[in-house]
Amino acid sequence: MGGYGARVPSAVRPAAGYLLTVAAAGLFAVNGTVSTLALQAGIPATRLTALRCTGAAVGLVVVLAVAAPGRLRVRRREVPLLAVFGVVGIALTQFLYYVAIGRLPVGIALVFEMTAPVFIALYVWLVRHEHVRRRLWAALALSLSGLVLVAQVWQGGGSLDPLGVAAGLAAALCLATYYLLGERGTAGRDAVTLTTWSFVAAAVFWAVAAPWWTFDAGTLGRSVPVSLGSLQIPVWVLVGWIVVLGAVLPFWLSLAALRHLPPTTAGIVATVEPVLASVVAWLWVEQVLTGWQIAGGAVVLAGIVLAQTARTAAVGPLPEASLT
Repeated sequence: MGGYGARVPSAVRPAAGYLLTVAAAGLFAVNGTVSTLALQAGIPATRLTALRCTGAAVGLVVVLAVAAPGRLRVRRREVPLLAVFGVVGIALTQFLYYVAIGRLPVGIALVFEMTAPVFIALYVWLVRHEHVRRRLWAALALSLSGLVLVAQVWQGGGSLDPLGVAAGLAAALCLATYYLLGERGTAGRDAVTLTTWSFVAAAVFWAVAAPWWTFDAGTLGRSVPVSLGSLQIPVWVLVGWIVVLGAVLPFWLSLAALRHLPPTTAGIVATVEPVLASVVAWLWVEQVLTGWQIAGGAVVLAGIVLAQTARTAAVGPLPEASLT
């Protein structure tokens, strides 16, 4: 990765990398429930995505403008990649994730979205003709069988909302695109500025797709219950959490972890996110999973771990959980 090419061996601390990755996963996990509350408060998925993308874009641009303004320069030939990266990899991934968590338990939605490494391994094998390890087939079998358990398909066609499942799988495809394009993008630009400009592209996309003048800003001032006794807080507090503690801070933690861990290792550690998200949703909003769904989620995560290690070619160091 361009921004981290020269590493000082003595500064590499694997324990710090694990801690940073788990901390980022924990913040993303809590963000799933906070986002669910914002959706329940009446903010449409399109608008919540626009708020998160725009807020994160502003925050990241400001930080870079202060810390390293030179890294914000963009060459004209980079614009098409940044546009597709931002629209498909960030804007649509986040929108589809919000659609999914609006119809599914947060942990289940994440399980579907995080199957992205399986799609990536299949793509590089079928399309790029890269050599992949035989464990890909075990990863595919585990993921598919785990999803069958999660959906409990023997119960009259499944116990989950079909649109939520479709949104979760579509989010996985968009997330796979994010990582595949990211491998190209990090060849000439560090992951920090690449993702910063992709958030800017996502913000521009949503400014066109969901114009700001159609948004009733008064919604942000309305107080809503947050399932913590009788506590009510303004919607803008939820949105602020989603932007700062659900996007900007965990993103930076994920990148900081990559100074101490290889990308594949960080990605495997990041699979703890659906587990943490399920626990948070259970404790906070009483989203209870069945025994079959818990078992299926564990099987899917095992498949994801295998898929993460199925490729033999080096992959770009993008944070595994930066979009949820």
